[in-house]
Amino acid sequence: MFDYTKYDPDTLEYIEICSIVELSEGERLFLEVDDKQIVLFRINGDYFAVDDICSHDDGPLGEGDLEGDNIICPRHGARFDIRTGKAVSLPAVIDICAYPVRIRNNNIEIGFLKT
Repeated sequence: MFDYTKYDPDTLEYIEICSIVELSEGERLFLEVDDKQIVLFRINGDYFAVDDICSHDDGPLGEGDLEGDNIICPRHGARFDIRTGKAVSLPAVIDICAYPVRIRNNNIEIGFLKT
């Protein structure tokens, strides 16, 4: 999978998701962008976006508990770093996509590679 957060911002296209007032501290927002299931988090004033699909068994990931910077898959307990998408514990061994998030004109935007 890709850690899009490491790409040069000039190679990305940002899509406006919502206003910052629509995502309160500690909340998450589920969305679909170009057939990608994504979950967007607001944690300690920062924003993170990752795939909402566990790489272990394609189950839903976004409903899992957060522990520090990790989201725990509710099905089998795999953990992923929400900052990078890195799989950090078994049974997952494949990373998930992480997307850069920026705030522009009080709106939350997520970056994707330009097509």
